[in-house]
Amino acid sequence: MIATADPEAILRFDLERPVLSTYAMPGYIDMPSAEMQPDGHLTFSAFYRQDSWRGSVNFQATKRLSGTFRYAYLDEPLNAVGSNFYDRSFSVAYRFIDEGVWRPAVAVGILDLVGTGVYGAEYVVASKTLPNKLSFSIGMGWGRFGSYNGFTNPLGIFGSRWDTRPGERESNDTGTFTTAEWFRGDAAIFGGLSYKPSDRLTLTAEYSSDAYDRERRLGEFDRRASINFGLNYRAGLGTDIGVYYLYGSALSAVLHLSINPNQPLFQGGREGAPPPVVVREEPPPIIDPGFGPGEWTPTEPATASLTSQVASALASQGIELVSLEVGNDLARMRLRNQTYDSEAQAVGRAARVVSGIFPPEIEYFEFVPMDLGIPLATITVSRSDLESLEFDPDRSWKSYVRAEIGDAAALDPISVIVPGIYPEASAGIKPFVSTAFFDPDNPLRIDVGLDLDLSYSPLPGLIFSSKYRQRLAGNRSEATRESDSTLPPVRSDITFYDQDGSSFLAHLTTEYFWRPGTNLYGRGTVGYLERMYAGLSSEVLWKPVTGPLALGAEINYVRQRDFNGRFGFLDYEVATGHASVYYEIGGGFEGQIDAGRYLAGDWGGTFTLRRRFASGWQVGAFFTLTDVPFSEFGEGAFDKGLFFEAPISWLSGQPSRQDFAALIKPLSRDGGARLFVRNRLYEVTRDYHDPELQERWPRYWR
Repeated sequence: MIATADPEAILRFDLERPVLSTYAMPGYIDMPSAEMQPDGHLTFSAFYRQDSWRGSVNFQATKRLSGTFRYAYLDEPLNAVGSNFYDRSFSVAYRFIDEGVWRPAVAVGILDLVGTGVYGAEYVVASKTLPNKLSFSIGMGWGRFGSYNGFTNPLGIFGSRWDTRPGERESNDTGTFTTAEWFRGDAAIFGGLSYKPSDRLTLTAEYSSDAYDRERRLGEFDRRASINFGLNYRAGLGTDIGVYYLYGSALSAVLHLSINPNQPLFQGGREGAPPPVVVREEPPPIIDPGFGPGEWTPTEPATASLTSQVASALASQGIELVSLEVGNDLARMRLRNQTYDSEAQAVGRAARVVSGIFPPEIEYFEFVPMDLGIPLATITVSRSDLESLEFDPDRSWKSYVRAEIGDAAALDPISVIVPGIYPEASAGIKPFVSTAFFDPDNPLRIDVGLDLDLSYSPLPGLIFSSKYRQRLAGNRSEATRESDSTLPPVRSDITFYDQDGSSFLAHLTTEYFWRPGTNLYGRGTVGYLERMYAGLSSEVLWKPVTGPLALGAEINYVRQRDFNGRFGFLDYEVATGHASVYYEIGGGFEGQIDAGRYLAGDWGGTFTLRRRFASGWQVGAFFTLTDVPFSEFGEGAFDKGLFFEAPISWLSGQPSRQDFAALIKPLSRDGGARLFVRNRLYEVTRDYHDPELQERWPRYWR
């Protein structure tokens, strides 16, 4: 082991975060502040009050911008639809003035940006921290935050339309951006105060401008006062516990779990130490003063002894040698990284371990990472740089700028494959967890069981694979709500699949991957593609190894599978496909637009924004707009959601190529529904190209 959890880093992480409110936003109890969490922080929260609870996810997308998804339950015995009311909402906050020596921080926020309006509120708030661990805020709110001791909206100077706020939203308006409500109607003043008697404990008090009109009208609880009191205890490892006394009549509690994707629990990892670089006694003179190998003049194929020696050395680092070619001053190695979630780390380990094997005249190592049987890039490093930079304090950036990253499409076909690589077969059994969220009858449904995975690859690029899933326990099959969709039930029939398929064939496919030309990648897939559809899918991707832009196109023709998950079919079939644009915006942000035809035959586009971290984490959101009207789409108005992906290595510290992914969608409707296809090309290729390689290059030396 070369590293353990860093107590000082964990303590620093705990102390730098502001206290969060019951809405999982920086604040006091119910009222917000202008503080922001450190950039990139992700927080999961659970709030409980008698007859009410809320679960929230807050993400600090940038230093100034944060977003929160919220799912709430309210016991409303007087509600016309029954005693259980579930609400989904999304909030944003933006700090447009940072705190200075005398200047307060100032932020603006909107609660229930997209939702039912139950928590609809807007605010502007200023916050200041004093040297004696005291901080305070004062703000003006609208909506819920303008409902107690309100006064005429000061924005009315811009017109009378700001004086009146629309009433409660109609059911077919939920899920849309109802901008006509924002900052309208009466306004009110709120404020908050906090004091830290210790690093772990924070005492809070606030004056609330939320009259809780809906809750009082429906008999949920009694609001007797406007002052709330509470304490927050920072228990460590990103855990906060808050206890509050609300409105003179109720007790409540909140639990916040925060993580920093940029800061793994185990600094440096827990894998074995890398092997040392073997320095040549007398390296030959380099005739070419510029970087790069001399003209490629292959000698005889590498001897079986040399190939075996290199393969064994690489295998000791969890890397598989596919082929080896040796030229006058260069050794070219096609590799499969089976261990490290960072390709830069795999290349660095490979360079170190072969540095003592090749004869001195070999000056350049050219590594060709392979995945799914195709070469994805060439990464060439100088052996002299490897020898001279191992202990250089600036070795990370120096080694990166001296490496040469190029496209691998023009490489000669693999002439000599290491014995035993092909044909390749694998089989495995692993557990699965399958979730379904936001069913009003049961907000969380879970199935657990086992997956049987089989794969066979007779030659590079050709893969036969299948997955059979056996449910062992769970309640997804207990869902009884039938689709009320006016569109073809391309996704809303999932209830019938859950009811009929306690075990099913998840996929059974033949895939072929190839390189059509420079910067081009191709994929063809045929078979039972996913749980609900079978057919054929083809894709082509243009993606240079360097540069921010990539373009793709996909065409599919599929037929809906039978509910029991075996080999039968239903009557529905459709042609679908998309043109895609991917763009690396910078700062870890990546935008994606997919435009085309969806499974229900509707036409439109999906817009995705994600943030990727050097640790391998990614957090993102998407929405889809098609020619299906909001009223015909049904509840939610249009398809949208949030997603997370976390590498297992971030949590365990052990090298792993596995990750944990989660998708949060308010509803699964039929409009904007897209086919699920394994191994789409952009995600297959991007880890081997810039900027991903550059961002993770510091791990080259780890």
